[in-house]
Amino acid sequence: MYKITKKELLAQNIYLMDVVAPRVASSCYPGQFIIVKLDENGERIPLTICDYDREAKTVTIVFQVVGASTYKMAQLEVGDSFQDFVGPLGCESELVHESDEELKTKNILFVAGGVGTAPVYPQVKFMKEKGIDVDCIIGARNKELIILEDDMKKVAANTYVCTDDGSYGFKGNVNDMIKELVNNQGKKYDLVIAIGPVIMMKFVCLLTKELGIKTVVSMNPIMVDGTGMCGACRLQVGGEVKFACVDGPEFDGHLVDFDQAMMRQRMYKTEEGRAYLKAQEGDTHKNGGCGCGGDK
Repeated sequence: MYKITKKELLAQNIYLMDVVAPRVASSCYPGQFIIVKLDENGERIPLTICDYDREAKTVTIVFQVVGASTYKMAQLEVGDSFQDFVGPLGCESELVHESDEELKTKNILFVAGGVGTAPVYPQVKFMKEKGIDVDCIIGARNKELIILEDDMKKVAANTYVCTDDGSYGFKGNVNDMIKELVNNQGKKYDLVIAIGPVIMMKFVCLLTKELGIKTVVSMNPIMVDGTGMCGACRLQVGGEVKFACVDGPEFDGHLVDFDQAMMRQRMYKTEEGRAYLKAQEGDTHKNGGCGCGGDK
């Protein structure tokens, strides 16, 4: 059992929890995810790791209530436990594999949309711990949906907050903020890392392609099972079939077929749609699974 040691309401229907998970905390890196299950009959829920404390042996998760399972999660309190907390899963951020010298030569901009701020945070924190300054944009529809702003300001050199309705910070979406920084303030970036709703990442990539800036995206929003065995997160990257949960979740955003990914998301929601995708995609519909033994 994996005990909850902290619970915080970040915004309407968005919760943060610290969970005691020694194995995950000792071996996870930014960019990876875990799978939680409330009880024997609970749904498997993949969540990107928001933070981790190796000494305290805890992992921080952030989730939004969008259905019955996440609603039940939101009813848990400090002292309650998850039956399963499996991970770390997926591939860590490419930043983890670069030397400090390489990282110091790059100007990096992180773009976080809504709940996507949670998986952006550990990467920005990772850079801060290496003494490397990065910029970060946090965007949401309105002020009430902005999360982790204070935490981000502690680790990013510059944090730019924007809201679609102008209720807080810069008025406009994250693309408007990127244009403001690059076109009006003369900022130059070598790499953009964007995490948020799929439609947001699509339009960020369209813009950064025009600007000539390499862009990495996290396709965790399309994951369902988290082991490659359900076929939900199958996508095309540079014309090749990939699975977000085992090959990612991070990919070169300029190579991702976002339109196909969004279409598959819509179709996968119905039994008829799942059957059609399985028939159409044949042997490439699923991946063999990660073979992970979980956090025993």
